[in-house]
Amino acid sequence: MKYRQFSDLNWNISEVGLGCWQIGWCWGDVDDSEARRLLKTALDQGINFFDTSDTYGDGRSERFLGELLKLTKEKIYISTKLGRRIRGTNYPKGYKHDPMEEFVDRSLKNLDIDCIELLQLHCPPSELLKTKETFESIDALVKKGKVAHYGVSVHKVEDALNAIKNPNVKSIQLVFNIFRQKPIEKLFKEAKKNNVAIIARGPLASGLLTGHIDENTEFPENDHRNYNINGDAFDVGDTFSGVKLNTGLKALKEINKILPVGFNLTQLALKWILMHDSVTTVIPGAVNHKQVLDNSNVSNLDDIKELIPKINSIYNKYIKKDVHHRW
Repeated sequence: MKYRQFSDLNWNISEVGLGCWQIGWCWGDVDDSEARRLLKTALDQGINFFDTSDTYGDGRSERFLGELLKLTKEKIYISTKLGRRIRGTNYPKGYKHDPMEEFVDRSLKNLDIDCIELLQLHCPPSELLKTKETFESIDALVKKGKVAHYGVSVHKVEDALNAIKNPNVKSIQLVFNIFRQKPIEKLFKEAKKNNVAIIARGPLASGLLTGHIDENTEFPENDHRNYNINGDAFDVGDTFSGVKLNTGLKALKEINKILPVGFNLTQLALKWILMHDSVTTVIPGAVNHKQVLDNSNVSNLDDIKELIPKINSIYNKYIKKDVHHRW
């Protein structure tokens, strides 16, 4: 596993991390034993960055990570996202900033820790990212010792650019993959200039970029690729990266034609992301330990510099017109 510096924090972060949405909910059923096994596999593979949220199974994902902390003496970094929890509360759906300390306290309990090393605001509305008060309230939690550092998870590049104007924002998390290339244009340059870490989420476009999905694939009722296909539950950009399934499958046929020896499609998609040095870590999720092994091995594969122009041309031909202007 290769490691990269995270902002100015002197953290050596595995360039392949683990997104822990899948061990919470929204991806069918991942039982407790498999969730623990895939987390242990991640540790064994040198992964030391784990991304979660208090909404993932209403704390289920966080509690698994709290267990993981006790299994190792190695330094691992756990980031949780807060602001959208509704289960077990009387709060309305959507982002809520005012009860943030309440959310922090619950996540500290779930993780069984005294301080959250990296708190990420969970996709706040655009207007909140333009006000200094939003960040001052998190600074207050830092002063209390409940949070060490913070960043922002966003839907749109514009929101990321507004967030990094705040000097205490250490990271931006957003969808970045072969089918979502807009961050390259401006955000990556600004993030590097401001020493802000980039966490690439949704790297496989909800599994579309694995090549294991086709027009006949059926998803469980409790899988967001079933119930959020039109954005009915949350931003559609987090389901198949907002790409129409048939359009994505056409693009994949072209990508498969240039798949290099020694790579599967998943690994090509992850390696393409890691070829961008502004990216600090990519956080593919997994529903079993075999997927963790496959994803983590990408760090040791050869670079694919010569394929980048070809991949980008496929994006321009099939995907760009539908998604580039939206996020």
